[in-house]
Amino acid sequence: MKLKQAAFNLALITALVSSPVFAQNKPKVLFIATGGTIAMKIDPIKNAPVPAISGDDLLATVPDIGNYVRIEVNNLSNVPSDYMDPPRWIELTATVQAALDKPEIAGVIVSHGTDTLEETAFWLDLTVNSSKPVVLIGAQRNASSSDFDGPRNLLNAARIAVDSKSVGKGVMLAMNNQINSARYVTKTHTANVETFNSGQFGIMGEAYPDRIMYAYTPVRRQYIPIVASVMPPVDIIPMYGGADGAALRSAVDRGAKGIVVQALGMGNMNESMFEGVKYALSKRVPVVIATRVHNGRVLPNYGFVGGGKTTFEAGAVMADDLSPAKARIMLMLMLQSGVSSKTELQAAFDR
Repeated sequence: MKLKQAAFNLALITALVSSPVFAQNKPKVLFIATGGTIAMKIDPIKNAPVPAISGDDLLATVPDIGNYVRIEVNNLSNVPSDYMDPPRWIELTATVQAALDKPEIAGVIVSHGTDTLEETAFWLDLTVNSSKPVVLIGAQRNASSSDFDGPRNLLNAARIAVDSKSVGKGVMLAMNNQINSARYVTKTHTANVETFNSGQFGIMGEAYPDRIMYAYTPVRRQYIPIVASVMPPVDIIPMYGGADGAALRSAVDRGAKGIVVQALGMGNMNESMFEGVKYALSKRVPVVIATRVHNGRVLPNYGFVGGGKTTFEAGAVMADDLSPAKARIMLMLMLQSGVSSKTELQAAFDR
């Protein structure tokens, strides 16, 4: 009789451990699906990847995820990340913030296309006010591929989102078992699964089978509240050999409220582009100087006409080490908050 009772007790315990009641003890994470390659399959007629699967579909490919978290899915959109823009970013921030404000939510995962993933990551890092983890993922291979990388990235993101060491790390991008910070991460290869890295600063951590490991915590972070329903238009104008500044002047005349120049080297340009910068500044349109070089800061160093020192002295702002795309996001958010003076803008970019 005692043996039968022991066997019954063991069966009961086993049932409870595998039951939804036991699963309720796992931390809860919101999974926001926005689209991208991670949500695409090959269309047999177009013979090309197109939006095809939901966040729920992706979640179903990762049965082991329940060992770590309880997942709530929000299918916010299903668009290529090339379609991401300020209105969608504003909506995404509101959705992420609302989730993180709930005590029962331990963190948020956002699936996203890789083309603008670094921009969305930086946007969220600036506009979400919480110490809870926000983990962005994507995929380089679509869901029709036999080696689809989406499921692994989602599983790793879930583990990262509920790891105690992830608290206070800001918005992170987790792909190919690597963790990158929002400020420095960038896409470096059109097809390779190890496309995202953070340049000279390196990845901030890795997802191993046994644990999540971090090497450092990002320190150059700030919070900029969204106070406007519409973001001011800010254009990026590239500098290249022979640029005549016409595109910059045109952007100002079309109503751009801010300009980011993708300059050369340490923040340099030719005389024609420099005249365009002065034209924008004369119209009280702030100009931020970034660089097309992948690593390093822009500085007011060179004194030739169009050199960084001359544009800085003319009234332009140095973007520090932000890429042109991320400098645009910073400038947009500062302008919508009412900051437009060179002194205040430079302080924000230096922070």
